[in-house]
Amino acid sequence: MHSLNQEIKAFSRNNLRKQCTRVTTLTGKKIIETWKDARIHVVEEVEPSSGGSCGYVQDLSLDLHVGVIKPWLLLGSQDAAHDLDILKKHKDGVVFVHCNAGVSRAAAIVIGFLMNSEEISFTSAFTLVKNARPSICPNTGFMQQLRTYQEGKQRNECDNIQELEKGDSS
Repeated sequence: MHSLNQEIKAFSRNNLRKQCTRVTTLTGKKIIETWKDARIHVVEEVEPSSGGSCGYVQDLSLDLHVGVIKPWLLLGSQDAAHDLDILKKHKDGVVFVHCNAGVSRAAAIVIGFLMNSEEISFTSAFTLVKNARPSICPNTGFMQQLRTYQEGKQRNECDNIQELEKGDSS
C-alpha cells in the first residue's frame, strides 16, 4: 500500500483528465472554458439568440407536475394552474397553491401553513412538501423566515407551559 507521501511525490498534472466547462453567462452568452497553463481559456463562444438576454438560463418546458401534499392540498406551478385537464383530475374541495414555478414562494407558503395548521416542525413540513414535489427549493430568505417562525412557536410553547406550571402551583 502506498503512503500519502508517495502518492503526492508521484503526482503529475499530465495524468489528469482534460476538463471543459459549459457556461451561460448572466448576459446569455454561451461559452466553453478550459484550463491551460493554469489559466482559463475560452474555447468556443456563441452569441446569444436574438431577442435579448434574460439574465438566466430559460427553461421553456412545461412543468405540469402537481404535488399532493394532503388529499385536500396541492402544490404546483402556473403551468399546471393553466391546464384544465390536470385540474379536473383532482376532485372538488381541494386547494391548489401555485406560483410561477411552484418551487420557492408557493412551497414556502405551504410549509408555513403546515407548520401552523398541523403543528409540525419546519423539518417535518419541509420533508412532507419535498416528498410530494421534489423540485421545491425555497429561497434563503423564505427558509430563514420559516426557521424564525418555528423558533417563535417554540418560545410561545415554553411560555405557555411556564404559565400553566405557575397556575398549578398557586
